[in-house]
Amino acid sequence: MYTIYVGDKPIILTTENKKETDFKSFLLKSVNIGKVIKTLNRTDLKAVHLIHKNEEKLLKKFLKLLPNVVAGGGKVYNDKNEVLFIYRNDKWDLPKGKAERKETIEETAIREVEEETGVEGLKITKPLQTTYHIFKRNGKHKIKVTHWFEMKTTFNGTLSPQENEGITKVEWLNEKASQEALENSYANIRILV
Repeated sequence: MYTIYVGDKPIILTTENKKETDFKSFLLKSVNIGKVIKTLNRTDLKAVHLIHKNEEKLLKKFLKLLPNVVAGGGKVYNDKNEVLFIYRNDKWDLPKGKAERKETIEETAIREVEEETGVEGLKITKPLQTTYHIFKRNGKHKIKVTHWFEMKTTFNGTLSPQENEGITKVEWLNEKASQEALENSYANIRILV
């Protein structure tokens, strides 16, 4: 089972055909993804289930519905076990960004964290789950596939928000502050923190 977010509403890829309650189900192979996105954005429906009988093909078939943007990002810890957050578009987020050509996804994640926050000396400690969300750019919907990594750093210099990317704040947040920030964040970030 996979979850792809449209805003904070999930599209759930599944092999199970459940009785519809506060969600609608469609067959993945014949779905009109544009209609699904519109339905989620314009109704009080809580979710959409896209059903396909073959579990191995669920994600592969879904990713063919729209252009993909591959990104890398980090959940970064400092020596005080605080997590690095950015504030962009009036929401708390984790630093991430689009992969460049001839770059491994790990290199992308480290470069993007450095660019967006000014933090250096990053070391990847383990991969985290991959998240998926649909966004609109220049009138076209795309699927952002973000590969996340847990990172550590001993950096204690000045944090520097990448303002030309719309980032207005960069902060180290402790457990309590992180939980408060998640109340004004994105669904796919909540599952990482």
